[in-house]
Amino acid sequence: MKMNEIKEIAKSHHIRPHGLTKTELVRSIQRNEGNFDCFTTASDKKCDQIQCLWREDCFDLANE
Repeated sequence: MKMNEIKEIAKSHHIRPHGLTKTELVRSIQRNEGNFDCFTTASDKKCDQIQCLWREDCFDLANE
């Protein structure tokens, strides 16, 4: 997902995206939604959160 899209989601949760990295911003959104703030922590593409909006980006960034 592009950063501009993530910033719009953040704003809808009343989170100020200024100065946050993609990982910090997604984790803030996850916490705000009452979810685990686990973005980029999936190792070996293992994650039980099948419906997660961030899943593909998470896998890509976790293996960098």
